[in-house]
Amino acid sequence: MRMKPFLWSVLFSASLLLSDVVQATYNIRPGDPQLIAAQSYAQSRNNGRPPLRTLNPAKTDSECRSRPLDLVFIIDSSRSVRPAEFEKCRIFLADMVDTLDVGSDATRVAVVNYASTVKIEFLLKDHFNKLDLKKAISRIEPLAAGTMTGLAIKTAVNEAFTEQSGARPRSRNISKVAIIVTDGRPQDQVEEVSAAARASGIEIYAVGVDRADMRSLQLMASIPLEDHVFYVETYGVIEKLTSKFRETLCGLDPCAMGHDCEHICVNSNASYYCKCRIGYILNADKKTCSLKQVKVEVVQDPCKCEARLAFQKQTQAAIQQLTGKHILPVVSDGRQFIINSLDCTCG
Repeated sequence: MRMKPFLWSVLFSASLLLSDVVQATYNIRPGDPQLIAAQSYAQSRNNGRPPLRTLNPAKTDSECRSRPLDLVFIIDSSRSVRPAEFEKCRIFLADMVDTLDVGSDATRVAVVNYASTVKIEFLLKDHFNKLDLKKAISRIEPLAAGTMTGLAIKTAVNEAFTEQSGARPRSRNISKVAIIVTDGRPQDQVEEVSAAARASGIEIYAVGVDRADMRSLQLMASIPLEDHVFYVETYGVIEKLTSKFRETLCGLDPCAMGHDCEHICVNSNASYYCKCRIGYILNADKKTCSLKQVKVEVVQDPCKCEARLAFQKQTQAAIQQLTGKHILPVVSDGRQFIINSLDCTCG
């Protein structure tokens, strides 16, 4: 007899739980207390998970003043990358664009998409503003199938990083950067093609997600590896790398951070040099400035008055007695005077 109240309590609780499940399944009207309780429980289970985001091309975040780049993203869209994960990758690309100083004379961006085949989604010369870039990113679709990472790198070097595709000439000294994002092991060789890309002047960052092979990432990336190889457990947290790349790619303002130029500090990519104001010259230390010394030669005209002519003749005679020379410059108070011994008649 004492067990019956307990059993009834268990049965009642079970019925309430079943009711919650049924109501949630059949979308019971909003505001129902039991439905609110069920939603609260579900929300508590999802605490700590990042909120669901979709790519909004019109949204812009704060940017940094990045140094000019020719930047090519090489993204893996093989079968292992699920649609929701690929959306996260697109959001990562859009966030990266937001952090950069985009423009024809600033950073240019291209995207190479790959799986078993390689597709250049857009070139460095195609889009010079953030809105157009992010619209183009939102239209990228996964290719599925295999993971030909080596082929993708080779295609980027031969087709995306060329002047015909919008890359600046070497004489412009614009940094060329490739960021590879992959979640698997390459099905082709990456070591040799990556070495050739680096030798051509391309700086490579390798981002591994989930099942990515760390050894392959290291073979692709530039050195030091600790600055060029990144790994995240899921595409759900790949957005966190945006801040890391922000630190890496954004150029600090050395002049604003502090300099030792006496007059003018001029930014030069990640460094700076000193200049002087008009009328000054830069000293050998390349930091301090000195007033320009102008050497003025004043030729005294002996035909201005008889008194001055007489004075010059006396001066010249005295100097000739001392030096035995006919004409000699006379230096006085930092100014140079040339005594002209030509005879003339003063009027």
